[in-house]
Order: sequence, then structure tokens, then C-alpha cells
Amino acid sequence: MTDRALSVESVEVYYGEFQALFGVSLEVAGGETVAIIGANGAGKTTLLRAISGVLAPRRGRVLYRGAAISGIPAYTLCGRGISMVPEGRKIFPSLTTEENLEIGAFARRRGHWDRQAVYRLFPILQERARAPGSDLSGGEQQMLAIGRALMSNPDVILMDEISLGLAPLIVRELYNVVRRIAAAGATVILVEQDVSRVLKAVDRVYCLLEGKVSLHGRPSELSSEQISRAYFGV
Repeated sequence: MTDRALSVESVEVYYGEFQALFGVSLEVAGGETVAIIGANGAGKTTLLRAISGVLAPRRGRVLYRGAAISGIPAYTLCGRGISMVPEGRKIFPSLTTEENLEIGAFARRRGHWDRQAVYRLFPILQERARAPGSDLSGGEQQMLAIGRALMSNPDVILMDEISLGLAPLIVRELYNVVRRIAAAGATVILVEQDVSRVLKAVDRVYCLLEGKVSLHGRPSELSSEQISRAYFGV
């Protein structure tokens, strides 16, 4: 793979003595949009946490632009160009929309994304700039979480379950935004359970089953039967 932005090599991750990932490997090229799919408990969020620096692998390694980054804390990796939109949004409810966005810019990386660029992407956030995060709807909070991640001007952006609990119209809008973010040059890794939707939006897909990669390839090259078998293990 040319222009490799990110590599995960035989990564094993534990929570205490419980092993969540078993020798997981994947590669993502610069500018690609890649999906990680799988059932609940398959290890998808754990994988993103290992990539972003929230968790340190016990074995294996993560490489970013060819340099090993395993064990480097998330705030340092954010400054290097890896940002994450966490599952559940994790916005600061007592801070305003504008203040939440400014927190995302703490790394002060140069690039396309600033508050006005985020407002152009999500005009509703400008209308709600002075509103506390707790007053925003679920869809608005998800937009804010994405905008906050963009404020660090990431080269690689990880998105965990951005459609969770949202109305179909909002989900469609968010996926249009994902395409625009990718078109602006970012490498995007999406964790998603809505398989039919995500496969239409990505270049390649990895499926996890019980902490292991059970399938990977381009959506156009994979049959629904292959995906179902890799997803459910039957």
C-alpha cells in the first residue's frame, strides 16, 4: 500500500486480565475512508482507543506515518494529527457550543479547519454558538463532537458510532459531512453498526468478530453472505 497513513500490527489489548483484541492488523492509506464493522463487543471501540492513544496495546504496535506511536497519550497524538469523535459524543455539557469547539483547538495545528469552517459545515452550530452543550439536541451534539475533532486539524480522524440513536435524516446529513471531510484531505476511520449505510460511504472495510479481523476488502468485492458470515460468525 502506497502512502500508508496508519498501520496496526498484531495488536493485543486487555482490560485487566480480559483480552479484547487478538492480533488485530490493518492498514489505512492517506486519504482513504475505512469502516470497521462488527457486532456489539467485537472490539471496534477498543481498536479506536488503541489507535488514538486512550489505551496502550500489551502486544503489537500502531504506526502513524511509519513511526511507532503505541503508548503515546491521546493528547500528544492529537497534536501530531490523530483526532477522535468518541462514542456517545462526550461533549462538555456546561460549556457553550463555541467553548466546546475551542477546546478542540488546543493542539493549535495549522490547517483548513477553524471555527468558521466548522460553522460552514454545520450552520446550526453557529446559530447555537452561545447555547450550553446540554441544550443541544442529539444530532446537534453529534455535529459538535465532529466539529470539535476537526478543530485540531487532524490528518486522521476516527469516528465511533456517529449514527447511534439519531433520526435517519440526521444520519444522512452526517454521512454527507463525512464525505466532505474526506474530500478536504483527511483520512477517515469509521466504526459503525449500520452496515448497509457505511459500506456505501467507504473505500474499504474491516470486520471484527470476537476481537479478531474476520474479513477485509473493498465493499464492491464482498458479497452480503461473506459480510454476514464475518459479522455473526455463522
